[in-house]
Amino acid sequence: MYTVIVIDDSLSMRKVIKDMINAIDDFEVVDTAVDAFEAREKIKQLEPDLVTIDINMPKMDGVTFLRNLMRLHPMPAVIVSGESVRGNDIFDDGAVGFVPKPSMGETMAIFQSRLKETLMSLTFLLDKYTLKKPKPIKPIAQQLKKVDLSGGLIEKKVHPDEVYESKPSYYKGHKIIGIGSSTGGVESLLTIFKELPAGLPPIVITQHIPYGFSSSFAQRLNDHSDVFVSEVQGDTILEDGHAYLAPGNMHLIIERDGNNYIGKLLDITKVSRHKPSVDMMFRSLNNSAGGSSMAIMMTGMGDDGTIAMKELYDNNAYTVAQNEESCVVFGMPQQAIKAGAVKDICHLNKIAQYIIDFSNGRRR
Repeated sequence: MYTVIVIDDSLSMRKVIKDMINAIDDFEVVDTAVDAFEAREKIKQLEPDLVTIDINMPKMDGVTFLRNLMRLHPMPAVIVSGESVRGNDIFDDGAVGFVPKPSMGETMAIFQSRLKETLMSLTFLLDKYTLKKPKPIKPIAQQLKKVDLSGGLIEKKVHPDEVYESKPSYYKGHKIIGIGSSTGGVESLLTIFKELPAGLPPIVITQHIPYGFSSSFAQRLNDHSDVFVSEVQGDTILEDGHAYLAPGNMHLIIERDGNNYIGKLLDITKVSRHKPSVDMMFRSLNNSAGGSSMAIMMTGMGDDGTIAMKELYDNNAYTVAQNEESCVVFGMPQQAIKAGAVKDICHLNKIAQYIIDFSNGRRR
Protein backbone atom coordinates (compact mmCIF):
# COMPACT_ATOMS: atom_id res chain seq x y z
CA MET A 1 0.00 0.00 0.00
CA TYR A 2 1.39 3.38 -1.05
CA THR A 3 0.68 5.98 1.63
CA VAL A 4 -0.14 9.57 0.68
CA ILE A 5 -0.49 12.96 2.36
CA VAL A 6 -2.66 15.50 0.53
CA ILE A 7 -1.63 19.14 0.99
CA ASP A 8 -4.19 21.77 -0.03
CA ASP A 9 -5.63 24.82 1.72
CA SER A 10 -9.13 24.10 0.39
CA LEU A 11 -11.17 21.80 2.65
CA SER A 12 -13.40 20.68 -0.21
CA MET A 13 -10.46 19.96 -2.53
CA ARG A 14 -8.65 18.02 0.20
CA LYS A 15 -11.70 15.81 0.57
CA VAL A 16 -12.14 15.35 -3.20
CA ILE A 17 -8.50 14.41 -3.76
CA LYS A 18 -8.45 12.17 -0.68
CA ASP A 19 -11.55 10.24 -1.80
CA MET A 20 -10.26 9.85 -5.35
CA ILE A 21 -6.86 8.56 -4.24
CA ASN A 22 -8.46 6.17 -1.75
CA ALA A 23 -10.46 4.75 -4.65
CA ILE A 24 -7.25 3.66 -6.41
CA ASP A 25 -5.98 0.17 -5.65
CA ASP A 26 -2.91 0.15 -3.39
CA PHE A 27 -3.08 3.87 -2.57
CA GLU A 28 -4.22 5.23 0.78
CA VAL A 29 -4.36 8.81 2.05
CA VAL A 30 -3.11 8.63 5.63
CA ASP A 31 -3.62 12.33 6.38
CA THR A 32 -4.15 15.78 4.90
CA ALA A 33 -2.56 19.16 5.60
CA VAL A 34 -3.81 22.70 5.10
CA ASP A 35 -0.40 24.34 4.56
CA ALA A 36 3.31 23.63 4.24
CA PHE A 37 4.04 23.92 7.95
CA GLU A 38 1.38 21.41 8.95
CA ALA A 39 2.54 19.17 6.11
CA ARG A 40 6.14 19.29 7.32
CA GLU A 41 5.19 17.93 10.74
CA LYS A 42 2.92 15.23 9.34
CA ILE A 43 5.57 14.08 6.85
CA LYS A 44 8.04 13.70 9.73
CA GLN A 45 5.49 11.78 11.77
CA LEU A 46 3.96 9.52 9.12
CA GLU A 47 6.76 9.13 6.52
CA PRO A 48 4.38 8.79 3.55
CA ASP A 49 5.44 7.32 0.21
CA LEU A 50 4.01 10.27 -1.75
CA VAL A 51 2.67 13.78 -1.21
CA THR A 52 0.36 15.85 -3.38
CA ILE A 53 0.97 19.60 -3.21
CA ASP A 54 -1.16 22.57 -4.22
CA ILE A 55 0.82 25.58 -5.46
CA ASN A 56 -1.39 28.43 -4.22
CA MET A 57 -1.31 28.03 -0.42
CA PRO A 58 -1.07 30.43 2.55
CA LYS A 59 2.10 30.97 4.63
CA MET A 60 4.35 29.23 2.08
CA ASP A 61 3.52 28.57 -1.58
CA GLY A 62 3.73 25.05 -2.94
CA VAL A 63 6.76 25.65 -5.16
CA THR A 64 8.83 26.94 -2.24
CA PHE A 65 7.69 24.02 -0.11
CA LEU A 66 8.56 21.58 -2.90
CA ARG A 67 12.09 23.00 -3.17
CA ASN A 68 12.57 22.79 0.60
CA LEU A 69 11.19 19.25 0.65
CA MET A 70 13.59 18.10 -2.07
CA ARG A 71 16.51 19.68 -0.23
CA LEU A 72 15.69 18.42 3.27
CA HIS A 73 13.56 15.30 2.78
CA PRO A 74 13.58 14.21 -0.90
CA MET A 75 10.58 12.06 -1.75
CA PRO A 76 8.04 11.58 -4.55
CA ALA A 77 5.80 14.64 -4.88
CA VAL A 78 2.97 15.34 -7.33
CA ILE A 79 1.67 18.86 -7.91
CA VAL A 80 -2.14 19.02 -8.03
CA SER A 81 -2.98 22.60 -8.80
CA GLY A 82 -4.87 25.04 -10.97
CA GLU A 83 -1.77 27.24 -11.15
CA SER A 84 -0.48 25.66 -14.37
CA VAL A 85 1.64 28.65 -15.41
CA ARG A 86 3.49 28.77 -12.11
CA GLY A 87 3.80 24.98 -12.27
CA ASN A 88 5.72 24.92 -15.55
CA ASP A 89 9.08 24.39 -13.85
CA ILE A 90 7.99 22.07 -11.05
CA PHE A 91 9.74 19.10 -12.65
CA ASP A 92 13.02 21.03 -12.43
CA ASP A 93 12.21 21.61 -8.77
CA GLY A 94 11.85 17.88 -8.12
CA ALA A 95 8.19 16.96 -8.71
CA VAL A 96 7.52 13.62 -10.39
CA GLY A 97 4.04 14.48 -11.66
CA PHE A 98 1.65 17.33 -12.36
CA VAL A 99 -2.16 17.07 -12.41
CA PRO A 100 -4.11 20.25 -13.23
CA LYS A 101 -7.21 20.75 -11.12
CA PRO A 102 -10.53 20.49 -12.98
CA SER A 103 -11.04 23.13 -15.65
CA MET A 104 -14.35 24.84 -16.32
CA GLY A 105 -16.88 22.27 -17.50
CA GLU A 106 -14.69 19.24 -16.73
CA THR A 107 -16.42 16.47 -14.79
CA MET A 108 -15.04 15.03 -11.56
CA ALA A 109 -14.86 11.64 -13.30
CA ILE A 110 -12.43 13.00 -15.90
CA PHE A 111 -10.36 14.70 -13.20
CA GLN A 112 -10.24 11.44 -11.26
CA SER A 113 -9.16 9.57 -14.37
CA ARG A 114 -6.26 11.99 -14.90
CA LEU A 115 -5.24 11.78 -11.25
CA LYS A 116 -5.39 7.98 -11.30
CA GLU A 117 -3.40 7.74 -14.53
CA THR A 118 -0.63 9.94 -13.12
CA LEU A 119 -0.38 8.04 -9.83
CA MET A 120 -0.46 4.63 -11.51
CA SER A 121 2.36 5.70 -13.84
CA LEU A 122 4.52 6.36 -10.76
CA THR A 123 4.23 2.95 -9.10
CA PHE A 124 7.62 1.78 -10.39
CA LEU A 125 9.27 4.88 -8.94
CA LEU A 126 7.35 4.46 -5.68
CA ASP A 127 8.51 0.86 -5.44
CA LYS A 128 12.11 2.01 -5.78
CA TYR A 129 11.56 4.72 -3.17
CA THR A 130 9.77 2.57 -0.60
CA LEU A 131 11.58 -0.74 -1.30
CA LYS A 132 8.27 -2.47 -0.63
CA LYS A 133 7.89 -6.24 -0.81
CA PRO A 134 5.18 -7.73 -3.06
CA LYS A 135 1.76 -7.30 -1.50
CA PRO A 136 -0.66 -10.15 -0.74
CA ILE A 137 -3.69 -10.42 -3.00
CA LYS A 138 -6.71 -8.79 -1.40
CA PRO A 139 -10.01 -10.61 -0.93
CA ILE A 140 -12.35 -9.94 -3.84
CA ALA A 141 -14.77 -8.08 -1.54
CA GLN A 142 -12.06 -5.52 -0.80
CA GLN A 143 -11.13 -5.22 -4.47
CA LEU A 144 -14.73 -4.44 -5.41
CA LYS A 145 -14.73 -1.45 -3.06
CA LYS A 146 -12.07 0.19 -5.18
CA VAL A 147 -14.32 1.28 -8.03
CA ASP A 148 -13.45 4.56 -9.76
CA LEU A 149 -16.04 7.27 -10.42
CA SER A 150 -16.03 6.57 -14.15
CA GLY A 151 -17.49 3.13 -13.40
CA GLY A 152 -14.76 0.72 -14.54
CA LEU A 153 -12.71 -1.88 -12.69
CA ILE A 154 -10.49 -3.15 -15.51
CA GLU A 155 -9.10 -1.09 -18.35
CA LYS A 156 -9.43 -2.79 -21.73
CA LYS A 157 -6.26 -2.83 -23.83
CA VAL A 158 -7.15 -1.48 -27.27
CA HIS A 159 -5.10 -2.84 -30.18
CA PRO A 160 -4.23 -0.21 -32.84
CA ASP A 161 -6.07 -2.30 -35.44
CA GLU A 162 -9.35 -1.44 -33.68
CA VAL A 163 -9.02 2.30 -34.35
CA TYR A 164 -6.36 2.97 -36.99
CA GLU A 165 -5.79 0.88 -40.08
CA SER A 166 -2.32 -0.26 -41.12
CA LYS A 167 -1.55 0.87 -44.69
CA PRO A 168 2.24 0.55 -45.11
CA SER A 169 3.85 3.12 -47.38
CA TYR A 170 6.66 2.25 -49.76
CA TYR A 171 7.46 5.93 -50.29
CA LYS A 172 11.16 6.61 -50.77
CA GLY A 173 11.28 10.24 -49.87
CA HIS A 174 12.19 12.69 -47.16
CA LYS A 175 13.44 11.19 -43.90
CA ILE A 176 11.56 11.52 -40.64
CA ILE A 177 12.42 10.38 -37.09
CA GLY A 178 10.04 9.13 -34.40
CA ILE A 179 10.81 8.67 -30.70
CA GLY A 180 8.65 6.82 -28.17
CA SER A 181 9.28 6.92 -24.43
CA SER A 182 7.61 6.64 -21.04
CA THR A 183 8.97 6.26 -17.50
CA GLY A 184 12.35 7.98 -17.36
CA GLY A 185 11.83 9.56 -20.74
CA VAL A 186 11.72 13.20 -19.66
CA GLU A 187 15.34 13.36 -18.52
CA SER A 188 16.47 10.93 -21.23
CA LEU A 189 14.99 13.09 -23.98
CA LEU A 190 16.75 16.12 -22.51
CA THR A 191 20.04 14.20 -22.67
CA ILE A 192 19.49 13.50 -26.37
CA PHE A 193 18.25 16.93 -27.43
CA LYS A 194 21.18 18.73 -25.81
CA GLU A 195 23.40 16.90 -28.33
CA LEU A 196 21.34 17.37 -31.50
CA PRO A 197 22.39 19.94 -34.09
CA ALA A 198 20.15 22.15 -36.20
CA GLY A 199 19.04 21.06 -39.67
CA LEU A 200 17.96 17.46 -38.97
CA PRO A 201 14.89 15.87 -40.57
CA PRO A 202 11.66 16.45 -38.63
CA ILE A 203 11.42 14.58 -35.32
CA VAL A 204 8.13 13.51 -33.75
CA ILE A 205 7.88 12.44 -30.11
CA THR A 206 5.32 10.54 -28.09
CA GLN A 207 6.23 10.67 -24.41
CA HIS A 208 3.74 9.31 -21.89
CA ILE A 209 3.32 12.50 -19.91
CA PRO A 210 0.65 13.90 -17.58
CA TYR A 211 -2.04 16.03 -19.16
CA GLY A 212 -1.17 19.70 -18.74
CA PHE A 213 2.62 19.33 -18.70
CA SER A 214 3.46 18.53 -22.32
CA SER A 215 3.55 22.18 -23.42
CA SER A 216 6.03 23.22 -20.74
CA PHE A 217 8.12 20.09 -21.37
CA ALA A 218 8.31 20.96 -25.08
CA GLN A 219 9.50 24.44 -24.09
CA ARG A 220 12.08 22.90 -21.76
CA LEU A 221 13.44 20.72 -24.58
CA ASN A 222 13.48 23.74 -26.87
CA ASP A 223 15.46 25.77 -24.34
CA HIS A 224 18.18 23.10 -24.17
CA SER A 225 18.56 22.25 -27.85
CA ASP A 226 19.52 23.66 -31.23
CA VAL A 227 16.41 21.91 -32.54
CA PHE A 228 13.19 23.94 -32.42
CA VAL A 229 10.80 21.95 -30.23
CA SER A 230 7.07 22.58 -29.84
CA GLU A 231 3.92 20.84 -28.74
CA VAL A 232 1.57 19.98 -31.61
CA GLN A 233 -1.64 22.03 -31.32
CA GLY A 234 -3.38 21.03 -34.56
CA ASP A 235 -2.58 20.18 -38.18
CA THR A 236 1.09 21.11 -38.56
CA ILE A 237 3.49 20.88 -41.51
CA LEU A 238 6.60 19.15 -40.17
CA GLU A 239 9.78 21.04 -41.02
CA ASP A 240 13.47 20.17 -40.98
CA GLY A 241 15.24 21.37 -37.87
CA HIS A 242 12.07 21.03 -35.80
CA ALA A 243 10.77 18.47 -33.31
CA TYR A 244 7.12 17.99 -32.40
CA LEU A 245 5.78 16.61 -29.10
CA ALA A 246 2.39 14.95 -28.72
CA PRO A 247 0.13 16.65 -26.16
CA GLY A 248 -0.43 14.72 -22.94
CA ASN A 249 -4.02 13.82 -23.83
CA MET A 250 -4.05 13.33 -27.65
CA HIS A 251 -2.61 10.86 -30.14
CA LEU A 252 -0.10 12.29 -32.60
CA ILE A 253 -0.24 10.80 -36.09
CA ILE A 254 1.70 11.68 -39.24
CA GLU A 255 0.19 11.89 -42.71
CA ARG A 256 1.85 12.71 -46.04
CA ASP A 257 0.56 15.44 -48.34
CA GLY A 258 2.67 15.48 -51.49
CA ASN A 259 6.23 16.07 -50.32
CA ASN A 260 5.15 17.28 -46.87
CA TYR A 261 4.58 15.40 -43.67
CA ILE A 262 1.64 16.69 -41.62
CA GLY A 263 1.28 16.17 -37.87
CA LYS A 264 -2.33 15.66 -36.79
CA LEU A 265 -4.05 15.00 -33.47
CA LEU A 266 -6.64 12.32 -32.75
CA ASP A 267 -8.88 12.57 -29.70
CA ILE A 268 -9.99 8.94 -29.43
CA THR A 269 -9.66 6.13 -26.89
CA LYS A 270 -6.37 5.02 -25.37
CA VAL A 271 -4.43 2.62 -27.57
CA SER A 272 -2.12 0.02 -26.00
CA ARG A 273 -3.35 1.56 -22.71
CA HIS A 274 -1.94 5.00 -23.52
CA LYS A 275 -3.00 8.36 -24.91
CA PRO A 276 -0.83 9.52 -26.56
CA SER A 277 0.23 6.11 -27.83
CA VAL A 278 3.59 5.23 -29.36
CA ASP A 279 1.86 2.51 -31.39
CA MET A 280 -0.40 5.11 -33.00
CA MET A 281 2.49 7.40 -33.91
CA PHE A 282 4.77 4.62 -35.17
CA ARG A 283 1.97 3.09 -37.27
CA SER A 284 1.28 6.50 -38.81
CA LEU A 285 5.00 6.79 -39.65
CA ASN A 286 4.81 3.45 -41.41
CA ASN A 287 1.67 4.55 -43.26
CA SER A 288 3.19 7.84 -44.40
CA ALA A 289 6.97 7.33 -44.65
CA GLY A 290 7.66 3.59 -44.36
CA GLY A 291 11.31 2.81 -45.00
CA SER A 292 12.22 6.50 -44.93
CA SER A 293 11.60 6.50 -41.17
CA MET A 294 13.81 6.05 -38.14
CA ALA A 295 12.00 4.82 -35.02
CA ILE A 296 13.59 4.92 -31.56
CA MET A 297 12.15 3.06 -28.55
CA MET A 298 13.34 4.48 -25.26
CA THR A 299 12.96 3.82 -21.55
CA GLY A 300 9.45 3.02 -20.39
CA MET A 301 7.14 0.53 -18.74
CA GLY A 302 4.93 -1.83 -20.73
CA ASP A 303 4.87 -2.57 -24.44
CA ASP A 304 3.31 0.46 -26.14
CA GLY A 305 4.95 0.85 -29.55
CA THR A 306 6.03 -2.75 -30.06
CA ILE A 307 3.28 -3.63 -32.53
CA ALA A 308 3.92 -0.71 -34.88
CA MET A 309 7.70 -0.82 -34.49
CA LYS A 310 7.64 -4.37 -35.86
CA GLU A 311 5.62 -3.07 -38.81
CA LEU A 312 8.27 -0.39 -39.42
CA TYR A 313 11.06 -2.96 -39.14
CA ASP A 314 9.31 -5.23 -41.67
CA ASN A 315 9.01 -2.23 -44.01
CA ASN A 316 12.79 -1.62 -43.89
CA ALA A 317 12.67 1.41 -41.58
CA TYR A 318 15.67 1.95 -39.31
CA THR A 319 14.66 0.88 -35.79
CA VAL A 320 16.70 1.45 -32.62
CA ALA A 321 16.13 0.53 -28.97
CA GLN A 322 17.77 2.00 -25.88
CA ASN A 323 19.85 -0.58 -24.03
CA GLU A 324 18.97 -1.97 -20.60
CA GLU A 325 21.92 -0.36 -18.82
CA SER A 326 20.83 3.19 -19.63
CA CYS A 327 17.04 2.70 -19.18
CA VAL A 328 15.16 3.69 -16.06
CA VAL A 329 12.69 0.93 -16.99
CA PHE A 330 13.69 -1.62 -19.62
CA GLY A 331 10.10 -2.45 -20.56
CA MET A 332 9.20 -0.92 -23.90
CA PRO A 333 12.65 -1.47 -25.46
CA GLN A 334 12.80 -5.02 -24.16
CA GLN A 335 9.40 -5.91 -25.65
CA ALA A 336 10.39 -4.42 -29.01
CA ILE A 337 13.63 -6.43 -28.99
CA LYS A 338 11.77 -9.63 -28.09
CA ALA A 339 9.36 -9.02 -30.96
CA GLY A 340 12.22 -8.84 -33.47
CA ALA A 341 11.43 -5.19 -34.22
CA VAL A 342 14.88 -3.69 -33.59
CA LYS A 343 17.91 -3.36 -35.88
CA ASP A 344 20.29 -1.67 -33.41
CA ILE A 345 20.53 -1.40 -29.61
CA CYS A 346 22.51 1.42 -28.08
CA HIS A 347 23.22 3.37 -24.91
CA LEU A 348 21.27 6.56 -24.21
CA ASN A 349 24.43 8.60 -24.66
CA LYS A 350 24.80 7.36 -28.26
CA ILE A 351 21.23 7.90 -29.47
CA ALA A 352 21.88 11.49 -30.59
CA GLN A 353 24.80 10.33 -32.75
CA TYR A 354 22.65 7.54 -34.23
CA ILE A 355 20.07 10.17 -35.19
CA ILE A 356 22.76 12.31 -36.83
CA ASP A 357 24.19 9.28 -38.66
CA PHE A 358 20.75 8.29 -39.98
CA SER A 359 20.12 11.85 -41.13
CA ASN A 360 23.40 11.87 -43.02
CA GLY A 361 22.83 8.48 -44.63
CA ARG A 362 25.41 6.61 -42.55
CA ARG A 363 22.84 4.36 -40.84
CA ARG A 364 19.69 2.69 -41.98
